[in-house]
Amino acid sequence: MNSLTYGVSTMNLRKYGKSPFKIAVIHGGPGAAGEMAPVAIELSHNYGILEPLQTKPTIEEQILELKRIIDQNADVPVILIGWSWGAWLSYLFAARFPRLVNKLILVSSGPFEEKYAQQIMPTRLNRLSTKEREDFDKFVSQIPLATSKQQSKIFMKVGKILSRSDSYNPLPDKTEIQANYQIYNKVWAEAAELRRNGRLLNECKKIKCPVIAIHGDYDPHPAEGVKKPLESLLPNFKFILLSHCGHTPWLEKEAKNKFYQLLKNNLNS
Repeated sequence: MNSLTYGVSTMNLRKYGKSPFKIAVIHGGPGAAGEMAPVAIELSHNYGILEPLQTKPTIEEQILELKRIIDQNADVPVILIGWSWGAWLSYLFAARFPRLVNKLILVSSGPFEEKYAQQIMPTRLNRLSTKEREDFDKFVSQIPLATSKQQSKIFMKVGKILSRSDSYNPLPDKTEIQANYQIYNKVWAEAAELRRNGRLLNECKKIKCPVIAIHGDYDPHPAEGVKKPLESLLPNFKFILLSHCGHTPWLEKEAKNKFYQLLKNNLNS
């Protein structure tokens, strides 16, 4: 990592750049801490950036963990840039603590209603080669029989296969990720139920800040599953679709520069 921008690191927080720390990047997974380090480094040339690393095994605990980090380290109200699962966590945090959030940027969010989620995995699997599909099935079948430590390693292998199907034209990725399958398994089960029972979308009513959603047109998580539910309920909502872009915009050859420019424009506005 760039020593000029990568600063203080603790068990569940990295700081980049200089104060004031008014921006936090929230990683996905759940249980894939460190994924947004490249975004934090890029933005830290102009801003102070917090990169919280979620360590708790429930949504409630992750929300409160994030609050403690922001209370102790941020200059509130903050801008939250949440990616994938981190978009949902940021959204839930903004609903719970609206006074602490100045703006919400949702990057590659999962769809907010169950009807939009049905084709995500079929789309991913259809994009895989025969060998990749065989490896995917093999690794998934190994997880229930493995030890906790082994599960996290297998979880990483599954994630790497799916990341290939999620990407349009990816750049090399050397990001170090702290994978934790136990966090993924517990938190995702809760999150999926929140979407199924409608409580996830209902949290819209509590959000007071502007919300911007940035989404790739090749992302297997359907863009309309973010755009349509949120634009009907949020009074201050903007949706931006990136072309030639999969689930991780900062790792896409065609979309990377446009993505960073969009982020910076919305951080300054």
